[in-house]
Amino acid sequence: MSKVLHRICQSNLPTIAGGEGVYLHDTNGKKYIDACGGAAVSCLGHNHPVIKQAMMEQLNKISYAHTSFFTNEPQEKLAQNLLENSKGDFGSVYFVSGGSEAIETSLKLARQYFYEQEKFDKKYFIARKQSYHGNTLGALSIGGNLWRRTMFDPILQPGQHISACYAYRDKKENESEYEYGQRVATELEDKIIELGAKNVAAFVAETVVGATVGVLPAVDGYFKTIRAICDKYDVLLILDEIMCGMGRCGTLHACEQEGIQADLQTIAKGLAGGYQALGAVLVGDKIHQQICQGSGMFHHGHTYIGHPMATAAGLAVQQEIQEKNLLENVNKQGELLKNTLQDIATNHPFIGDVRGRGLFVGLELVKDKNNKQPFGYKRRLHATIKKQAMDNGLMIYPMGGTIDGKNGNHILLAPPFIATSSDIEQICNKLIKSIDSAIEK
Repeated sequence: MSKVLHRICQSNLPTIAGGEGVYLHDTNGKKYIDACGGAAVSCLGHNHPVIKQAMMEQLNKISYAHTSFFTNEPQEKLAQNLLENSKGDFGSVYFVSGGSEAIETSLKLARQYFYEQEKFDKKYFIARKQSYHGNTLGALSIGGNLWRRTMFDPILQPGQHISACYAYRDKKENESEYEYGQRVATELEDKIIELGAKNVAAFVAETVVGATVGVLPAVDGYFKTIRAICDKYDVLLILDEIMCGMGRCGTLHACEQEGIQADLQTIAKGLAGGYQALGAVLVGDKIHQQICQGSGMFHHGHTYIGHPMATAAGLAVQQEIQEKNLLENVNKQGELLKNTLQDIATNHPFIGDVRGRGLFVGLELVKDKNNKQPFGYKRRLHATIKKQAMDNGLMIYPMGGTIDGKNGNHILLAPPFIATSSDIEQICNKLIKSIDSAIEK
């Protein structure tokens, strides 16, 4: 009997034994193709010799030293690398241990930025329905993932939310995608006016929505309008690229494809590819300068910020992606993955939508494609599909509650950047087999 408090108490999980490239295997010898990177984490696959070597070299130097006493070489080099490869005017990088910590950090940075200017009323954060920004109390408070929030609502800060940019479900028949995007973007301005611009600190959004809705990019023009509204009302734009960033969508940052830059941008998952726990906040130069010229210190911190082993792994991962030009493969294999699934969806009765960018692709499942009716939520189709996929040697990331936190099902795919065309073909074949078997049950 396991003494671990697992995510699901009565789960009977296989025990991981090892991995190589795009594959993992358990202690029973069963092999799985990792088509989701766990949670879009393992961007370089498993057991990568270059990353392991970099970690060993750092371990032989120093594994840990508290950042109130020392800086360290790998965090300085990784910060420099990230700033040199990020478009725009980011001034510094703050390293943490994961996505939720990155969001918490960005909220505090936004608050302190305005506090330093004596704009003490700037306290509200606006986000979107069906968003997910992490599981700590602050991150959960701004998130729009209802099933994660409900139990903890009494101890959360009140959330301020506008509609998601969800054209597949919400675009009217008489409007173009652009018109739809402008309509839902304008909700931000309405919400700022409702709360009072002097009270609003920031708008927080996933550039491409990940787990809650299943890989949902915004329509063209949406984020440019969002950026303009934030500028108009002195509201910071925090872009959450914890899942969709660091090359996952085919560019280093997903927002490059939107033609905008955030004031604060959170990154994690693919930053160190799962080889170590690492997240970060890219800090706009105006925010960095305001804090340095004001109180001179950021009133926040964690024990493991800037961890030498974690940042050494992150630096090695980023250098490997750059030196091997792996984003070219992300775009090539991502196009193959999306096109293959779209072709299958044309004649598949239960795949309503295929969407995404790069090697970040989602499928929304429906009971009836004509009216987009979802399967009944009590059926927990996503859980059945996950089990069937594992039985078929395939790891995917399915979830329920796609539409409103209760109804709807989707599958998220995020294969490693090293995936080949053969891997993509195998993923698609196993995926459709798993979907069909689950629906038949």
